[in-house]
Amino acid sequence: MDATVWIYLGLTVITTAFALLVDNREYVQLYIAGSRPAYVSRRLAVNRIGQTAVYGLLAGVSVCRIAVGNDYWGYAENFRLIGQGRYVSSEFGFNFVVKWMQDLFGYNNYLPIFGLFSLVTVYFFMKALKDQGEWYAGSLYLLLTGGYYFSSLNSIRYYLVLAIALFSMKYVLRGEYGKFLLWILPAASFHKSVLFVVPVYLAAKWFSANRLKLWNLVFFAAAGAAMIAGQGLFRKIIFYFYPYYENSAFDIGELSLANIAKCLGVLVLSLICYKDGIKDSLVNRFYFYLNLMGLILYVCGSYIPEVSRIGYYMIIAQILLAPNLLLGMKKGRFRNICIIGTAAAFFAYFLIFLNKSYDVSVRLLPYYNWIFQ
Repeated sequence: MDATVWIYLGLTVITTAFALLVDNREYVQLYIAGSRPAYVSRRLAVNRIGQTAVYGLLAGVSVCRIAVGNDYWGYAENFRLIGQGRYVSSEFGFNFVVKWMQDLFGYNNYLPIFGLFSLVTVYFFMKALKDQGEWYAGSLYLLLTGGYYFSSLNSIRYYLVLAIALFSMKYVLRGEYGKFLLWILPAASFHKSVLFVVPVYLAAKWFSANRLKLWNLVFFAAAGAAMIAGQGLFRKIIFYFYPYYENSAFDIGELSLANIAKCLGVLVLSLICYKDGIKDSLVNRFYFYLNLMGLILYVCGSYIPEVSRIGYYMIIAQILLAPNLLLGMKKGRFRNICIIGTAAAFFAYFLIFLNKSYDVSVRLLPYYNWIFQ
C-alpha cells in the first residue's frame, strides 16, 4: 500500500468523528413520516453542523479526484463522444447532462462533469443517512467501511442511482409510492438497473407490513430454490437486456463470499435483536427483508453477471438496519460486544477492500487529485 491509502483511512476517521456530533434518533421518525421539527433547537443546529462537515469532506475528496477508478478515462472518452453528438451506450439522461455540462463549461472539459456527479451522489447518500439513519455515525461508518462511498469514485452512473435508491426508501416506508416512482424513473435514465428496486422494495414493504411469520421464510426458501432451478431461464432474460455480458469476463458465476458473510452477519444480529428491534418496527422489518433478499440473491444467483449491481440495491439497507438494531439494544456488556464486533468486522472488510483497490480492474488507489497533481 502507498501513502495515499491514509487519505481514505483518515477520511473515514475524521468524518466519523464529525458524525458523532449528530444525535439523529428523535428526528428520524419525523423525517420518514414526511414531517419536520417545529423549530431549530440547539440539538438540531449541532446536527446540521456535523452533517455539513461530513458532506463537505466526502464531496471534496470525490470532486478533487483525477484518474481514480478503472473506468475514469473510459468515462472521459465517452464525454468527448457525447460532446461530438456520437453514439454511446449510456442512458439518455446521463448523455443529456454530459452534453449540457460540455455546452456550459466547454468541450472535453471533463473535471466539472465528474465534479457534478460527485456532489449529487454524495448528497443523496448523506440525505438518506440524515432522514433514515437513527444512529447517524454508525450508518456513516458502515457506508465508508462497506466500500460504498469509495466505490462511488468509480462507476459514477451506478453509484448515483444506488444513492437515489437508498434515499427513496423513505417514500416506500411512508406509502408514497408515486413520489418513489418519481425518483426512480428519472434515475433509470442514468442507469436502467435501478428499475429493479421497484418490485423489490414494494415486495419488502408488503412483507414488512406484518410481523415475521413462518410462511414468509418458506416463501423465500422457495424463491431461492426457484432461482437455482430456473437458472437457464433467468440467464436468457438477463442476456436479452444485457447481451454483451454473456460469456464476458463478468460471466464467471463466482460466489461473493464477502457479501454473503455480511448478509449472514446482519441476519444473525437481526435474530438476536428481533424482540427489541424488529418485532414491532415496520422500518427495521423492511430493511431486514431487503437484507434477506440480498442473501438469497448472492447464494442462489451467483450465475448472474455482476450480481452486486443488483445485490447492492438490497444489502445497502444494512447500513441503516445494523446501527438501528445496535442502538436499540439494552445498554450493557453484551451490547458493547455487539457494537465492537460489528465495527471490527466491517473494518476488516474495509482493509481487504483497500488492498484490492490497487488492482487494475478497480484502481481506486493510489488516489490522485487535480489540485496537487
